[in-house]
Formats: sequence, C-alpha cells, structure tokens
Amino acid sequence: MPRTSADIDALVVGAGFYGTTIACYLAEQRGLRVLLVDRENSMLCRASFRNQARIHNGYHYPRSLTTAYRSRINQPRFLADFPNAIARDFTKIYAIARNNSRVTAGQFQRFCRDIGAPIARASANLRALFDPIYVEDVFEVEEYAFDADELRRHAETALESAGVARILGSTVTALQDDGARVTATLVDAGGRASDICARHVFVCTYAGLDRLRGRESIARMPLQHEITELALVRVPEPLASVGITVMDGPFFSCMPFPPRTLHTLSHVRYTPHTRWTSAIGDDPYETLERYAKVSRVDRMVRDACRYVPILRECVPMDSLFEVKTVLTKNESDDGRPILFEHQPSRPRCYTILGGKIDNIYDVIEKLDAETLGS
Repeated sequence: MPRTSADIDALVVGAGFYGTTIACYLAEQRGLRVLLVDRENSMLCRASFRNQARIHNGYHYPRSLTTAYRSRINQPRFLADFPNAIARDFTKIYAIARNNSRVTAGQFQRFCRDIGAPIARASANLRALFDPIYVEDVFEVEEYAFDADELRRHAETALESAGVARILGSTVTALQDDGARVTATLVDAGGRASDICARHVFVCTYAGLDRLRGRESIARMPLQHEITELALVRVPEPLASVGITVMDGPFFSCMPFPPRTLHTLSHVRYTPHTRWTSAIGDDPYETLERYAKVSRVDRMVRDACRYVPILRECVPMDSLFEVKTVLTKNESDDGRPILFEHQPSRPRCYTILGGKIDNIYDVIEKLDAETLGS
C-alpha cells in the first residue's frame, strides 16, 4: 500500500479482469498513482474465471445489433492485447434450432453478413453430429476462447510494471465523496477497519455494485442477478476440438474451458438457478454462499443430446456456481452494453459494469473522455 492515502490518485475496487485492466490504464495512460483492492485473496477468481470463456465476435447477439457490432470491433483488439491467453485450437460451430428459435438459419446468415462476421456452412462430418429433426442448419464461424489463468498471469505482470499497489483480502464497505476526495472504508479478513483517501474511485465489483452505489434513484440503472451453474464436462473424442452453440432461444452451448482442459456446458433454461432484481446494499455473494448448490447438469445433458446425440456420452466432472449480473433492461434482447455511471452526489466515484470481457474497450473509450483532474 502507498505510505499515505494522499499518495493515491485512483482507488480501483474489484480485481477482476475489468478492475485490473482499468487500474493498468489509469497508471500507464493517465499517469495516476493507483491502488487496487479486492475482497478475495487472488485476482480474476470470480466472474472473470467462472464463465464460458468465450471471446465474442458478434454471433451470439442476433437480437442486439449494437452489441454484436461492438464485439466485431473489440475482438481483434483483445486478440492482439492478450495473445498468450487465446485458445484457437478448436472449431466453433453455431447451429440453428428448427423449432422455438427466434432466428432462422437464413436470418442468421444475413445477420452475420450485415456485421461482417465470417460464416460458412459446416462440413458434412460436422453436420453429422447434429440431429436434423431438431437442427435446421449448422455453420462454422470464427470465434475463440480465453484462458483465465493466463489472463491472471498477464494482469500480475502488467500491474507490477505499471506500479499499481494492491490490497487483497479486504472489503470496501463504504465510500464518502466530499467533492474534493473520496474516503473509502476497508475491512480486512480479521474485521479491522481503516480509511483510505483517493482523488477518484472506480467501482468494478460486478455483482457487488449495489453495495457501494449511491442511494439516490437518479442515474442508477437497475441490475438483475442470477445464480448460475456452469457445468464442466469431459466430452467424447469427436467433440474434443469442437465448440458448439445452438441458437437462438432456450438452448445450450458446449465450449472449451482452457484452464481445466474440459468443456463447459451451459443451458439457457437450466444454467440460471434463481434470479432477482438488485437493491441498494444488496450483496449477491452472500446469497451465493447460502445457496444450496445442487447441480442440474443431468437436465442440461438430457436436453442437449437431443440436438447433438453424442453429448449423452459426456462425463460431468464439476460445476462452477457464480453470480451473473446484467442490466435489467437487457433481459429481453440479450444486449450487453456497459454500465458507466458517474453520480452527481459522488462526482469522484465511477461505477462500471461490463457484460462481456471485450466490453473493456468500450469502458476505456469512456475513460478517455473523462478529465480526471486533481
């Protein structure tokens, strides 16, 4: 930690991918003295790790053209910035369900052409993996996965190089902005409290945002939380180097998960276990700790193998339970814009939420426009 709180220009709360990347940006690009704080004892260990590890290229969002287009713009930057964390050694397939899909195969092809996303009809061998009774068509696309362990190693090196100080295992419980500086109350694992002052605070705590956001309703976007289960499975050999997404509705994805050399299996119907609208002071991580984590992987497999029969041979190995948070307004269209709040009552506090890992570049564009003066 810096020797005195007066040395801190920016306090970043949350050491996930967003928090670590923003901390490096503030130190390297804006020349600020930065302190990074997280309640966990390691970085990138919550939502940054427990997810599908998909680097979006637009395909997933045929009902949100803006989100799809931003993914197409951001993906090349992500690939260039984190080359050691990219898994390219698999073929990515998008299949369109014959029934109950919100897009047809023809509409999906036109959508991909509209956003400039590469797409081709899959080979006969790959199409043979799917049951034509349930699947209208199958396409090979250009989409990759990331290794969260490699991203963590990259963050550790980048933070050290940028001179960002870190405090892990401590929770920020309160923020007080007097207009000239922000006082943050930190509580460590032993329950000891201390205050730290900074000129600016950036809250990047994902599901924990409402614990620290202002109490006025103005400029406060409502959040929706879900407790989700990401099943980790060992797939049969024909799927070992294949990633599958069946679109677009109550269907599933089976994606490589590089940190465990397994595949994730997620299902629109069974992955969310429970959901609720966030409230001021809400701590979803406490809700997650109390939740009885009973796996639904059997139901995921039972439904998925209707579309890809060989999936009945997959072997469940583990499940990762986590809180997923999105803006309530995007529950219906699957859009994933960023939340970038700057409240009048706390002019030196920023609240930041991104729904996808590549949204980080949208955040950086927002920060580029901020003065961040003394």
